[in-house]
Amino acid sequence: MKIWVDYYDSAHSIYVSDVHRDAHFRLIADDLIGFIPSKDATLLDYSCGEALDAARVAMACGKLILAEPAPGVRERLKATFKANPKIEVVSLDDLDAMAKGTIDCAALISVAQYMDPADFDRMLDKMHGWLKSGGQLLIGDIVQPGTGAWRDVFALLQLAAQEGFLLDALAGLVRMVFSDYRRLRQQTGLRRYSEVDMLARLQAAGFGAKRLPTNVGHNPARMSFVATRP
Repeated sequence: MKIWVDYYDSAHSIYVSDVHRDAHFRLIADDLIGFIPSKDATLLDYSCGEALDAARVAMACGKLILAEPAPGVRERLKATFKANPKIEVVSLDDLDAMAKGTIDCAALISVAQYMDPADFDRMLDKMHGWLKSGGQLLIGDIVQPGTGAWRDVFALLQLAAQEGFLLDALAGLVRMVFSDYRRLRQQTGLRRYSEVDMLARLQAAGFGAKRLPTNVGHNPARMSFVATRP
């Protein structure tokens, strides 16, 4: 995962425009707000990225913990939300000191594809400990085996048409051909899980789990799951 953390901590070009970036985080925030069980719940957003709409998510819960592995991104988050008493920004290592049974719900959105499967399983074990009894984990953007990159392209173009950045998307796709992201994706690949495999991993970590009918965010070719600690 480190190579991807370094990439996202650099001046990357994964978003074709500011409109694309803003729409991406707005749609995820919408789904997170719908996932929060109560106004006083504690939500952990694991590997949250830029989390542009975190203030809006925080308004829907009691406390929002933004856990981000990329140092540069994390420092920007701290600067942005330092005056918001409901938001705490931490590193992934900081989470190891968190008491068990502390959080009501957690989210892992567009992260699993960048993690080594063994690290992913260890994270699930930790997440099971951090969650309260009955707490839920939302896992989004799971890439399925056999899903080609063209499905991501199609999803981007659909979003661009809806949000009004189609020309930027077309230009961005051309730039992507020569980008570090494309080279990294070719060299390291994305981790892919079938529905059966993902459910088995969640059950092995002690969760009851189900696949959601739609994916979190904008890409309908990917999968989302909700796992519940009994």
